[in-house]
Amino acid sequence: MLVLRSLAYNIVFYLNLILQMLLWTPFYFLAPRHLAWFVPKFWSRSSLWLQTVVVGTRFEITGVENLPEGSFILAPKHQSFWDAIAFFPYLRDPLYILKRELMWIPFFGWYVAKMRMVPVNRGKRSAALKAVVARTRKEMEQNRQLIIYPEGTRKAPGAEPEYKWGIVELYSQLGMPVVPVAHVAGLYWPRRKFMRYPGTIKARFLPPIPPGLPKEEFMRRLIAETESVVDELLIDAAHGSNPPALPESARKRLAELGRPVSDSAR
Repeated sequence: MLVLRSLAYNIVFYLNLILQMLLWTPFYFLAPRHLAWFVPKFWSRSSLWLQTVVVGTRFEITGVENLPEGSFILAPKHQSFWDAIAFFPYLRDPLYILKRELMWIPFFGWYVAKMRMVPVNRGKRSAALKAVVARTRKEMEQNRQLIIYPEGTRKAPGAEPEYKWGIVELYSQLGMPVVPVAHVAGLYWPRRKFMRYPGTIKARFLPPIPPGLPKEEFMRRLIAETESVVDELLIDAAHGSNPPALPESARKRLAELGRPVSDSAR
């Protein structure tokens, strides 16, 4: 039954995406940008609602009071496609830095261009970083909120964290507060798999790290504050009444934390 529900959700997820892109296209491209944000935010909320209805996966996002007014950097843990769609509806005017090749995809690239995202040419690292910082600073002067994943790529729940230096440079050069986001969504919407698991995804916006800290201190705080809450949420999920399937990386981390699960646990 779980396999069938997962398959059904993947089908309705993409149908929902395609149908909404077709339905909203005239409004999206004719409306002012601040009104057009309704479309991707509505798609995000409807996708998460469908996950609840089809699979039984609910979510609780707390700490909204920690989001500052105006411009700031949102730094979520990256485990799943779930965290790519769940957080931007909470922001007034979100901004992403993405590889420029995505801008070339029909429809998707046009939608992205409408929202003035920042493309990056990964083949020219130093020149690309300068251009990205300049463009991002210009956008954030318009009270936008930058979403950047400090680890760059999706990591399995419990895996050793690998935070990249790019967020440190952006933090230092933009002079903006950074709001870490902790969650273990990868337990319920695993990376590179079509399975979806029932339960409750818990995510938390953490108190902002103020601008102006030395680079090394900022990095230490970002990792320590994010990972401590991620561990807390992992323990809560694994030892709850309806634990999801646990990958080996999560089991290993739970053992390191002194909270192992039995071999009979799912």
